[in-house]
Amino acid sequence: MRCSVYQQRPTDSSVQRARAHLWAAIEGKIAAFDFRDTALRKDVKSLLSEARELLGRLLDFLPARSRVDWANCRAAMWTASPVGGEFVAHPELDDIELDDLLCVDDQKAGIDLNTRQFLAGAPANNVLLWGARGTGKSSLIHGLLNRYFESGLRLVEVNKTLLTALPQIVVQLSAEPYRFVLFCDDLSFEADDASYKVLKSALEGSVFKSSSNVLIYATSNRRHLLPEYMSDNEQAAFVDGELHQSEAVEEKISLSDRFGLWFSFYPFKQQAYLDVAIHWLDKLSAAHGVTMTFDDEVRAEALRWALARGVRSGRTAQHFARHWVGRLVIEQQSKE
Repeated sequence: MRCSVYQQRPTDSSVQRARAHLWAAIEGKIAAFDFRDTALRKDVKSLLSEARELLGRLLDFLPARSRVDWANCRAAMWTASPVGGEFVAHPELDDIELDDLLCVDDQKAGIDLNTRQFLAGAPANNVLLWGARGTGKSSLIHGLLNRYFESGLRLVEVNKTLLTALPQIVVQLSAEPYRFVLFCDDLSFEADDASYKVLKSALEGSVFKSSSNVLIYATSNRRHLLPEYMSDNEQAAFVDGELHQSEAVEEKISLSDRFGLWFSFYPFKQQAYLDVAIHWLDKLSAAHGVTMTFDDEVRAEALRWALARGVRSGRTAQHFARHWVGRLVIEQQSKE
């Protein structure tokens, strides 16, 4: 689905009003000032006139800001710009459906329920999806968006480097009549990266408490979002027979602990991987008008494909299906 946007110059009515108030205040101060020198008064007025003209020219050089049409647009990205952060519509989105995501039924049911609570205006939690790569974490978010777009769900993708803008983002979205998921994909922090504290304070602070139409859904390969070292555990101590974690461990756990829901994703077992491969083979072959049978040859090729990549996952299964069906399409075209 293609999103629509409209352009808004920085010289819109709100900016013009602010500029008019500014100049009125400045001119009022100057008018109240007792100029003994008439020539100086004339020079000041001339300077103000030139400054007004210069400001108008500078505003004409500023880039136009795009406003997202949320009524028709499913998702946008928050980006930094010379005139402050702004939403930029996603031109194209993944059309994956929740029914395409197999072997993650518990995770799918849990986040689906939380999202329905959110859309209904009931209490709902921020969500962390963590675990093995390629197991459907990000696809699950896109599947939710595709299912519940008509119910008012929208998505804003926020890069880790722009988390400091969370308060600004929430304020701008709070006036919209939709429910927004702030999506942080592949979120993790290095040991010397202090930006995680911004997210931690936002999750439990006043940022999200002030807005009932915004939640954070994050994905990560790290359970606690931060690197964990053996030295952290070596600082633990026994006190009166009780184990006390080190302050470093407590600090790292405290971030992920502020997400109300955790969903874990693990590498697929062989049969689960094959089931997903069959699903995508059937779907892609039907979409491209080719006929195929999942026989022993295809099964062996699917397993070899996963072995070569060192992981059995939904992503690996889909990649194999693309490769296999694509080859069949080419072979069919060469015979015509």
